[in-house]
Parts: sequence; C-alpha cells; structure tokens
Amino acid sequence: MARFDGKVVLISGGARGQGAVEARMLVAEGARVVLGDVLEAEGERLAAELGPNARFFRQDVTVEDDWARLVSAAEAMGGLHGLVNNAGIYVPRPLMETDAELFERHTRVNQLGCFLGMKAAAPAMERSGGGSIVNISSTAGLRGSPGAIAYSATKWALRGMTKSAAVDLAPRGIRVNSVHPGPIDTAMIHIRSDAEIAERLAQVPMRRMGTAEEVARLVLFLLSDESAYMTGAELAIDGGASL
Repeated sequence: MARFDGKVVLISGGARGQGAVEARMLVAEGARVVLGDVLEAEGERLAAELGPNARFFRQDVTVEDDWARLVSAAEAMGGLHGLVNNAGIYVPRPLMETDAELFERHTRVNQLGCFLGMKAAAPAMERSGGGSIVNISSTAGLRGSPGAIAYSATKWALRGMTKSAAVDLAPRGIRVNSVHPGPIDTAMIHIRSDAEIAERLAQVPMRRMGTAEEVARLVLFLLSDESAYMTGAELAIDGGASL
C-alpha cells in the first residue's frame, strides 16, 4: 500500500528543484499535492505532468491571502495532512555588502513565509486529524556560512521556529521537523561560480553535492507515519558538511 494513500500535502516553492522532486515522489506514493510558487509556467507544467492528483496555484509566501487560498484548495481535495515549507531565496552577500533591503527580502520570504505557512496550515491539519510540517532550513542554519549573512540568519531562525512550533502544535496532533540540506545540485546553488562550488565541496567529507532526490526521500519520511514519534528534530543531509 502507498505510504500516503490519498493524503494531501501542500508544498510551497513547488514548481522546480527540491519542491518539484518532492511532489513527484509524493504523487508516486499515493498522495495528492497542492503546489504553490511564483513561477507560474513551471508550476502549471508540473501539475499537468502529475495529473489529477496535483493542483498548482500562484503563491507569494509573504501574502496571507495566498496561503489561505492554497489551504482551502487542499481541504477541498480531502483535507490537509502535510506541509513542506520549501520556498526560499538565496542571494549570498557578506556582511559589509548586505543592505537592509536585501536582508529584509530574505527574512520576508524565508522566515515570514514559513511562519505564515505553519499558522495557515495548522487549523486545517487539526481538522484532518493531525499531520506533519517539514521546514526546509540549511546547513547554513547549523554552522557559520561565509558570505551569506541574510540567508544564514533566516535558516538559523527556522531552527528555533521549528522547535517552538513543535511544542505548540503537538497537542493538536501536528509534528514539526526541520531538514538541513548542504550543497544540493539544483538551480539555487549555481548562483555561485564553479570555483566557489568546488571550494565548498572541498569542505564536504563526502566530496560531492547531494541530489534533490536524496533530500526528497528524507522529507517524505518526515511527512509519513514512519516518523510518528519525531517532532522538533533537525536533520542534516549534507555529506557531513556540518560536522
């Protein structure tokens, strides 16, 4: 029997990269997915590829009404059982080259977006009998990350938000865990030059980038009943980079 058997999972930032791979795996495991993203053309193509068990909506994660619309869509598909806060931006700049506008842009998308997602999803999950929230952080939220102060600030914040939400939502039957990927071979990391990526990989004990599929398998585990006694956990998937 498929692990998700008709359960509905909402994925922000679901049009490409890790979010898209998670969506494909979830549908293959019997789930229905609601995808949100600002990348409309890519999101619509993915939903068409996945068929009747997927719906796409344009979503700005900093807008509460967008979250309300996606949660309503999930409930119309059979309730909301899972949320992956996957949307995020990565514009790396060192401290002295980061202005307030860039810092606030990171906090709005990466941190406020996650907060709004958890707040919007929790009541619907409780009505569905409980569920699981997975917040996508980063190894930049586990250790110092050079040249990316705004991004790092938000990913550290997700650790604390996850743990606090795990305590708040446990009585409602909702688990909350965070995933901390290291360098993953998606479009996001390729904002760095080849030389910068090579330098980063030299610091990874396994000496390679991870794949979106590897991250997605961990996310599915946390969404599933196989992790039923886990909440407030922070799981690194980084080839040893945070050691």
